Amino acid sequence: MRQPLIRSCVLCTLIFAAAYGSHAQAQADPYHYSIRKTVVATHGAVVSAHPLASSAGLAILRQGGNAFDAAITTQLALAVVYPAAGNIGGGGFMVAHTAKGRNITLDYREKAPAAATRDMYLDAAGNARTDLSQNGHLASGVPGVIAGIFAELKYARLPLAKLIQPAIDLAQNGFAITAAEARGLNSIQSSLKKYCTVTPVFVREGGWKQGDTLVQEDLAKTLRLIRDNGAKGFYEGETARLILEEMQRGKGIISAADLKRYTAKERTPSVFPYRQYTVVTMPLPSSGGVVLQQMLKMVEDMPLASYGFESLKAVHLMTEVERLAYADRAEYLGDRDFYSVPVDTLTSKPYLLRRMSAFQPDKAGSSKEISAGLLTQKSEETTHFETIDDEGNAVSITTTLNGGYGCRVVVGGAGFFLNNEMDDFSVKPGVPNMYGAVGNEANAIAPGKRMLSSMTPTIVLAKGKPYLVTGTPGGTTITTSVFQTLVDIIDFGLSAEDAVNRPKFHHQWLPDELFVEAGFPAGVQEQLKAMGYTVTLRGSIGRTELIRITPDHKIEAVGDNRGDDTAEGY
Repeated sequence: MRQPLIRSCVLCTLIFAAAYGSHAQAQADPYHYSIRKTVVATHGAVVSAHPLASSAGLAILRQGGNAFDAAITTQLALAVVYPAAGNIGGGGFMVAHTAKGRNITLDYREKAPAAATRDMYLDAAGNARTDLSQNGHLASGVPGVIAGIFAELKYARLPLAKLIQPAIDLAQNGFAITAAEARGLNSIQSSLKKYCTVTPVFVREGGWKQGDTLVQEDLAKTLRLIRDNGAKGFYEGETARLILEEMQRGKGIISAADLKRYTAKERTPSVFPYRQYTVVTMPLPSSGGVVLQQMLKMVEDMPLASYGFESLKAVHLMTEVERLAYADRAEYLGDRDFYSVPVDTLTSKPYLLRRMSAFQPDKAGSSKEISAGLLTQKSEETTHFETIDDEGNAVSITTTLNGGYGCRVVVGGAGFFLNNEMDDFSVKPGVPNMYGAVGNEANAIAPGKRMLSSMTPTIVLAKGKPYLVTGTPGGTTITTSVFQTLVDIIDFGLSAEDAVNRPKFHHQWLPDELFVEAGFPAGVQEQLKAMGYTVTLRGSIGRTELIRITPDHKIEAVGDNRGDDTAEGY
């Protein structure tokens, strides 16, 4: 078997603004391509974490595909060119608004295998073994991406054979990796040797460098099986056999029945007003549908615009509502198919007013003193992409393996990474996952249950028409990044480019730290410390992608400067 050569990548966010055009266009040369960060388009645009994926999606739009067609092609291309987060071995969420005015949310989050148990990651002394929930075969949930793609397909216009072919070509023929991709692959060499039972193409003695070619013949074969046999080409037959053999070699617990029974599920969207706009986002098991709604409602009555972007008053207020919302997240949120979550109460105005009574305008809150609200009734390697077309269809999708390159296991003979989403359950109450998030009974492990997620694909409507399409990777920072992006544009009047690229901040209740990116105003940091905050400088927060439809119907598409994210349009 020929071993593919490779280029590297980490996490992925993409956005599509799409219109129909009569001019077909070939994809970019996989060995010579450029990264464009912004585009203003008349007919259509694509933004994603990788230039080749953006190019593939745009080509489909030019060939008459709609926003759903472009989303499927881009998603599959990312599975090839962005192996750290683009995937077929993970799961995701889709939020869409159709030309007929219908809001759709599709859940293809991974599920716990039938053999999973509540305490499967505890040792004999009751200590949490997060090494097992984060690395190796036992960390993987049942993948949902392929089921999700076939659920999306009923809204598309073109046949799957056409939509999947760009990904097959990229896998079979190879592409040149970027410098960032090379760094990512080099960072996991020891993990790949430790956890993979069959040496994958991503292992390279001497390391990867920019311009190296990555060929993935096993992945190309898997994609062809899906093309020819539909979802059964993944959940049954040869690919399923290879997954099961991989599980047996690595002592994993995913079974043939787990794969065969997996289905994607349409859910009722989380829809709520914010100022003069309507926000459409993902409901549970995405925590974003609750947490984003809580945060926006808690600031809606405050004069944010008068405070000013990145002012002390604005950052203090937004940090405290983040703290309050994430305390509720830890206590109450989980898969509603398994646990009764009081969403209506958590997002009600009276409840949120009570929560805001803890806010002190001149002093930092304390997470030791602030817990979840009392009720009267009872993830950073991810990829996000969005599309919008001139018929009025808009699609926002976030998918993930959870950590970068998932559980670090590549399915032998099938060529794709498996996720480590089991770590997104609460493996033990109060024990943080890889993103520092804690949970409780609502997010405990159970067979067939979907783990709580932070992925928050979001569409904002103005007078019933798409205005903003956005989302980001970044684990628990996802929802706060989407929150800040919406407030930056709606309240502070920032441009699309500034809303994406200006420094972000993040607070998630525990740990009780305010994280800020490089470039966050030093003076404001010092003022926050004087108020009692522990301010911690950290690396990049997410990779937000954004589409904005202007009053004159132009499409502004912005790819985040934090990565190889690329905007294409026409």
